[in-house]
This record gives sequence, structure tokens and C-alpha cells, in this order.
Amino acid sequence: MTNRRLPAALCVLATGALLAACSNTATPPGSGTASAALRIASNSSEKIALDAAIAAFKEANPGIDVQVTYADTDPYLTTLRTQLSSGTAPDVFFAFPAKGNAGAVQVLAPSGYLQDLSARSWAGQVPQDVKAVTQADGKQYLLPVTFTGIGAIYNKKAMREVGGFEPTTWADVLDLCDKARAAGKSAFALGNQTPWVTQLIDYALVATLVHTPGSTFDADLAGGRTSFAASAGWKGAMDKYLELNKRGCFSKDPLGTPVETALQQVGKGEAVAAVQVLATAGQIRDAAAQGTELGMFPLPATDDAEATRMPGAVGTSYAINAKARNQAAAEKFIDFLAQPRAMNDYAAKSNAAPAIPNDAFTPDPAFSALLDYQKSGRTVPFMDQFWPNPKVQQAHLSGVQELFSGAATPQDVLTEMDKAYKSN
Repeated sequence: MTNRRLPAALCVLATGALLAACSNTATPPGSGTASAALRIASNSSEKIALDAAIAAFKEANPGIDVQVTYADTDPYLTTLRTQLSSGTAPDVFFAFPAKGNAGAVQVLAPSGYLQDLSARSWAGQVPQDVKAVTQADGKQYLLPVTFTGIGAIYNKKAMREVGGFEPTTWADVLDLCDKARAAGKSAFALGNQTPWVTQLIDYALVATLVHTPGSTFDADLAGGRTSFAASAGWKGAMDKYLELNKRGCFSKDPLGTPVETALQQVGKGEAVAAVQVLATAGQIRDAAAQGTELGMFPLPATDDAEATRMPGAVGTSYAINAKARNQAAAEKFIDFLAQPRAMNDYAAKSNAAPAIPNDAFTPDPAFSALLDYQKSGRTVPFMDQFWPNPKVQQAHLSGVQELFSGAATPQDVLTEMDKAYKSN
């Protein structure tokens, strides 16, 4: 999934020149010292964790100048692809697992944009299931840093104020909506003005409604034996998404609300929760009063609590540009980030787990449900990671916006997703 796509220091950009304006340094790319610097680009949701990692790296390597730029997902992908095709991309950059979007490893590697990392000392430690989404043609092209999930991140004080509790069934979810509305709050803040946010609730529901134990949906979809439009689970997820909207579960005007505003609503207690990638908890805390406690629960989709599953997958990954100007520094940074101490710190600041497990990691108890679900085999990969091209995700994102505007039905959206899937 184009997961972890939340603007912490949002710069809405369309060109590489503008992207540089969000840099943490004053030295613009292309100036006299830029070629000697290690240039890094990442998604805005990574800012808190990556800034800390860069500070630690610079302390250990004081002779290396580092320039970093951040952007939200849509402009980030546009800019990255432009830079890669023109040979001006940064030395190290955030890349996505599998092949679900234009910045994913199995889309970029065949074009020769990524350096092969198979010989790095840490490559043999990557878990097998993680290798499947960070490799292309059997070669390791990404350093996986975090394992993350999609769940409802909530403000514990707001939950108490509405008299609610962590729901474990769909009926509980609807009950929380009613209690929040009666208390003058929203149960869930929703920023569907930001395209990537639109997919999260569907993913959270589809994890339970489609990817039941033993499900062969992905294989059947790839083999032409089923389709999105024929899936009762996918249609059921979209129906429930609309039911939540009709029930008054969401904050006012989701289509007119950007993601940063939605997260602020949770931090300030105006909304109880937001169904989000766990990395966004840092931005929610930034908007909250000091001492505000957060929690997380998987979003139930049925009235059988034991059936609930949670989307969980590789979150943060970094690649080295095959045409890096500062290859030596890029490799040194990647190897630094692969060390358990650095990876654990990055994961902790992202409210996630390290993608390469180690015994030294202590999870934040507020988000321990992700690891509990992972250990019990109740997580499923983000749905887009095994889609054959980025068009499917785009059809989904725009389709959900059309659902909320009344311009499309669930069946319309699923049919468009099928067309995009078959257009590979």
C-alpha cells in the first residue's frame, strides 16, 4: 500500500526544484556543494523517524553532509519518477514494497533505477516473507526498516469522554459512533480530500471480509478466476464504508478535509479516532495536549471478534539510486540504518516494529496489538502490494472519492478496478 503517506511537514510539490524547498538544509540541489552531499528523499510521514536517524548518522559520520527532502505521497511519486528518468534523483530514497504503485520496487528495479543490495551484510537477515516484497527477480533492492499496520488510532481521553471502549465487533463500532455523536464528537476523523487516505478503511475491512484464513483471493484474482466486482467481501467493505458515513461516524465533510486536519481532530479530542497507518500517531501526538495517551485497535468488520484480521506489512523501505552521485555515503547510510539500534529507534518513532526482527526491540504498549496480531497469524499484507500495476490503486482512490460525492456506486468502483487490473 502507498502506506505511511501522511504530511508531517507538508510540501505540496510537483517538480524537483520545488521539492528541494522542503529540504532540511539551505543548500539547494545543483549548487556548488550539493554533489558532495548525501541526498535523501522521503515521504512526509517519515519525517520524525528519519530526522532522528540522520542526526545519529551524522554524529557517527561527522564528515558527511546530508540533505533531506520530504513530500506527501502523490507529489513525491511524481517528482521521484521525473528525477529518476532524468538522472537527477537523490542518492537514497523512500521506495514502496512489491508493485502496487509507481514508486514500488518491482516497478522501479526492472527499469534499472535501483542499486542491487544483495551483497550487503544485512541482506541475509531479511525474513522470507519480507523478501517477497522487497526483492525483484531474486535480488534485494530495498532495505526494509519497519513493519507497520492499519488500525484505529484513538485518543484515550476522548474515548472516556464519550463513554466508549475499544470495539471488538461491528456492532460495537456503530455503538461508538452513536456515543461520540451524542457527546458532540466524531467517532472517526476522515481526511478523504487527501487521495491516499481514501483506501485505509476499505483495507481495514477487507482484511477480515476477504482475506479469511485459507483465502485464495489474490491467486484467484491473478488467475482470472474471480474479480473485484464478483467479490462479496470487497463490495461488503465499501457498503460498510458508506454505512459509517451515513451513520454520522465521520467528521464533517470528509471530502473537504485534508489528512493533516483529520489527525489534528484526533489529537485535540474533537474526534475519538482515525483509521490510519500507525506511523501517523506521531503527528496526532504533535497536535495533542501534553500527556495525551493514545491507543489502537483493529477495525472490526463482523460481529465475530475472533474473525477480525488486521492489515500488516512492510512499511518503511529505502533504496539506493543506481546512479547515485555519492554512492559510498549512500551505502554507508543504508548499512547504518540496517543496524538493530538504528532500526529499532526508527521503528519506535514510527509506532511500528523493525522489519528485520531482533531481541532488543521493546514495542510501545499502546500499539502492541499489531505485534500480537502478527504473532498470531492474523495480519494480511496491504492489498495493493500484489496488484499488477499502479492503475488499480488509482482506480480505488478516485473511486472512493466518487463514492463519497455520490458519483459512483461500489459496483462502479469495483468494475473500474477490474479494468485497471486487466490493463497490465
